Order: sequence, then C-alpha cells, then structure tokens
Amino acid sequence: MRKRVYLFLLLLCFTSIGYTQTPPAINDTTPIPAPVKSVTKHSITINGKLINYTATAGAIILKNEKDEQVALYGYTAYTKDGEADAAKRPITFSYNGGPGSSSMWLHLGVMGPRKVVVNDPYDNPPPPYKMEDNMNSILDVSDIVMIDPVGTGLSHAVGKAKNKDFWGVDQDIKSVSWFIKQYVTDNDRWNSPKFLLGESYGTMRSAGVANYLQENLGLAVNGIVLVSVVLDLRTLTFQQGDDISYPLHLPTYAATAWYHNKLANKPADLNAFLKEVRTFASGEYLAALTKGDQLTDAEKDNIATKLASYTGLSKDYLLKANLRVNEPQFTQELLRNEHMTVGRLDSRYKGINQDLLSEYSVFDPQSSAVSPPFVASFMNYYYGDLKVDKSNVYHVNAYSAEGFDWDWKHAKNGGGGDPVTPNTGTDLAEAMSHNPNLRVLVLNGLYDLATPFFATEYTFDHLSLEKKLKQNVTFKYYNAGHMMYVEPASAAAFKKDVADFITGK
Repeated sequence: MRKRVYLFLLLLCFTSIGYTQTPPAINDTTPIPAPVKSVTKHSITINGKLINYTATAGAIILKNEKDEQVALYGYTAYTKDGEADAAKRPITFSYNGGPGSSSMWLHLGVMGPRKVVVNDPYDNPPPPYKMEDNMNSILDVSDIVMIDPVGTGLSHAVGKAKNKDFWGVDQDIKSVSWFIKQYVTDNDRWNSPKFLLGESYGTMRSAGVANYLQENLGLAVNGIVLVSVVLDLRTLTFQQGDDISYPLHLPTYAATAWYHNKLANKPADLNAFLKEVRTFASGEYLAALTKGDQLTDAEKDNIATKLASYTGLSKDYLLKANLRVNEPQFTQELLRNEHMTVGRLDSRYKGINQDLLSEYSVFDPQSSAVSPPFVASFMNYYYGDLKVDKSNVYHVNAYSAEGFDWDWKHAKNGGGGDPVTPNTGTDLAEAMSHNPNLRVLVLNGLYDLATPFFATEYTFDHLSLEKKLKQNVTFKYYNAGHMMYVEPASAAAFKKDVADFITGK
C-alpha cells in the first residue's frame, strides 16, 4: 500500500490520460534531425488594447554544457510585435509538471492567447469543444515561451543521448536551464526581464532552474511564479512512520467537506474556518500523532471527535484509521454514501464511485472531466492555427514512453547514499539568498488535494530564509483546485495577480 500511495502522489498531473504516443526508440546514436519551426501571425484584444503577436511553434536542437547536440527540444513562443526595445519587454518561461507532462494544460488553460472552454466544475459534453480568445493571458505584459521537457511535446533525445538521461530531478533542471539559455541567446533576450512560471512538479523544477541558471549559467531571473506548489515531496507522500502529511492535508480535507456540505455545523466564513483548522492541525493534532502508541484512549477519542467535525468523516472511520487518513482514502470515503468520489486535483469535482467497498479512490473526476476537451482542442489548435506539420507527433505526456522512470535523487539534498525525499526548497533558499532581489509569487487552490496549500505554507516556513527575504514572497489563494484557472473568477484573479507581479505593482 505504501508503494501505491507514493506513486499515486508522485505523478502530480493527469497520469490517467490515455492520449499518449511513445517517442521514437533511441539506439546507440539517434540521427540529428532538423529543427522544427512554424511561424504564424495573430492578433488579440486584451483589456481594450489590440496586440499583434507572432507565434513560433516547433523545436530547437539543444546543446548541453559540453556543446554536444543532445535533444530536439519543443516549445511554443508568443512574442508581441512592434516592440522597439526587447530589453524592456519581459519574457516568461512556463511549463507544467508531472514529472512527465507537456505544457499543454497551462498553454491552453491560461497562459496562451487562446483557451479551451470547460464546464467547471462539472462533466463536459462530447466534441465539438469551444475555443476562444484568452482575455486572461499575460501576453499584454510579457512574451511567453511554453516549454515541453524531453518525452513530451516534440521533445526527445538525439545523438548519443537517451531520453532517460533527462528523466530525473537534477537532469531535468539542467536541460530546462540549457533550453532557456539557448532560447535567450538565439533570440537576443539576455537583457530582458525574465520570469519562470511552473505548475505542480513544475514548481519543484522552477526552484532548481532559477538556482542553476544563476549559479552555473550567469543568468538571473527577476521572479518565479509557483502554481500549485510542491518543493518538498515529503509533505505529500504519507510515508510510513512519518506523520507530517496528515496534518498538512487536513485544512484541504476541511475545505472539501465544507464545499460538499458534509459538516454538521457548517461555518459561514470559509477562511475563518480554515484558520481554525490550521491551528488544530499544527497544534493538537500534530502533537497527538507525535505521541504514537503513547496516546491514551481518551486523548484519541477527543482528537477523533474534532477530526470528524472538521472533515465530515465519521468518528468510527477515523478511529479505525488510527486518526490517519491519506488522500485517496479521503476522496473515496467522503461521499461514499452518495455513491460518489471527489476529485484529487480539484475536490469540488465529483464522479461516480463504482466500487463502494474500495478503500482508495481509483480515478480523479476532475482529470476525467477536463482531459478530453483539453487534448482535442490543443491538437486542433497546434496543427491548425499554429500550422505545425502533422509529421511531428505531439506527446501529451511521457508516461507510456519506453523506459520512463524518474530519478528522484537531488544532489543538494545530500549524497551520502541514504534515500532522501527530494526537496528543491534548498535551491530556492539559495537562489533567494544569493540574489536578494528575486521575488516569488505563490498561487494556491483551496480545493487542491494534489498539492495542499497548508503543505506549501509549511514548506516556506521551513526554508530558513532571512527575515528580510520573506517580504519577497507573496501568497495568493483561489476558490478552486490545482488548475485554478479553469474556474472563471479564479482565472481572472490569476491573470491580475501574475500581471501585477511581472509589472511590479
């Protein structure tokens, strides 16, 4: 069970999607292909201003630190036309997570100038799906480069390199950093303000990339936008003998129970309620778990009563669980009597529970609801509007790719040989300490069970940052989930928060 839960939590974005194709098998040497490049012209009106822009979709031949050609590396760039001085025009590099996910979700969800319309938080009808201009794109304040790591999009290893050479915490940090440096060089953007915007595992990547760029390639970024954050994987994995994940998930359990009206005395003010739950989670609850088997029956009964009042789960269930309910247990149990299960990426969503005896949820209703419209719309857009040659196969993710097995070792967490759950919070703290002007924007969905907001707060409280650097970090919260931008009000707030961050407002 421990292995099952661990793997379930590691694949942070859409592991259930069946729309993948396996990248080409890599022999000892893969021929170096020609770069792929499709350039199209478009326009959009954002905030009443007409923006003419160039879209460049394709892939470059990536070189490593030894100047060796190692990958065909895919991207889509949107640049505003008519800018006289590129040095004054910000540029934002963006990607999703997984690890093993393409950038399609952010691309068509909120970043790009076109977006797919979904029926949040409900099921979507079959095609045709609707696409529209994205009024929440940041193209009015920044150029945008969507990056597809190796194994996703058009990206795959070439020459003597193999795809597996890129599949690991440190390997991924290096290759994304090389791409950014190469793009900046090829497009004369060294002096432009630069930002990173990653979602889910992409936040773990961003922390490492910002530090690697700065320390190894002489490229400092102006700011980092962390969307649905995980820097310290330990906070999510419910590891046996380590109780930290339980209290860190509790406030999101409470928000979910509040949303689905499963609380006996539902508070009117959600934010005040979550503040109360945070206090209990980090105080009484954590102290009780720390006692382990030394907890008395009376103490255990008292904690179970309070947990029931916060989570909507029965006291009997919580006692049988020894006060410890992990995420797939919670999503399966909360609405079991209604024959429903709630979403992991966004717990506002709910779907039919086909196995009412199962201890764990086996699918994510949010992923099932939004995946088909995203995939179909993106493929239509990529090969239609962006005119990429259809001989170039776009891979939504790398999960079915031959040999896909992520290397979770991270050098900055120690190289003593003992297994350590990766934590790139170390990288972020170093980057901020060495560059005191580096700013960080942290975006959290209150109904995100994949990367809970309280776990993010805990992580930032344990970075050991100097107090003066903490003022460089800003937190924002949305009444939505992991992909908060599929909820219309949250999408508008997302745009304002990110745009203000980039422009320094």
